[in-house]
Amino acid sequence: MKKTTSAVIAAALGIALPHGVLAQAPTIQTVGPVIHLADNLNEEANLGWCIDTEGRGESDQLHVHSCKPTGDDVLFTFQPDSGMIMSATYADQCMVHNAPDDPENPFGLVDCDATDEAQKFAYDDSSMEIHLGSDAAQCVTVAPTIDDAGPYQSRDLLVAACDDLEPAYKQWVIRE
Repeated sequence: MKKTTSAVIAAALGIALPHGVLAQAPTIQTVGPVIHLADNLNEEANLGWCIDTEGRGESDQLHVHSCKPTGDDVLFTFQPDSGMIMSATYADQCMVHNAPDDPENPFGLVDCDATDEAQKFAYDDSSMEIHLGSDAAQCVTVAPTIDDAGPYQSRDLLVAACDDLEPAYKQWVIRE
């Protein structure tokens, strides 16, 4: 009887716990504010995935990259009052959903403009989702494909219907 009870409890916990609890958390070594996936999602060095500028240094394109122990291009903050995601390194530069028809690079980094609806996002603490400010049904997510990026890895930063995504691909941690 004890084995049956233990199995029932284990099964109930597996169903009752949010998917994020069962995920493999990354070991974030980056110093400073970052926005990273809650799940390590197969990053080979267990560094996790941070929003990042493409290439080295400042760029007008964004993707996600291994959360490097050093490197200012992965430092981003979320401003809940304005809904803007801002670079902590590059002054007055904000994330924008400026190329919705581009399947690989829909997000860019541009001069911040509080009147630009494409620069507004919403973060849901309970679901850990980042939504487009103009469409709460659309989530910021990452591509399933991992690319080599020197000694690190990268993925495309995308947008997709929240209901179509596995939690590991859409749950973000905002660390200030």
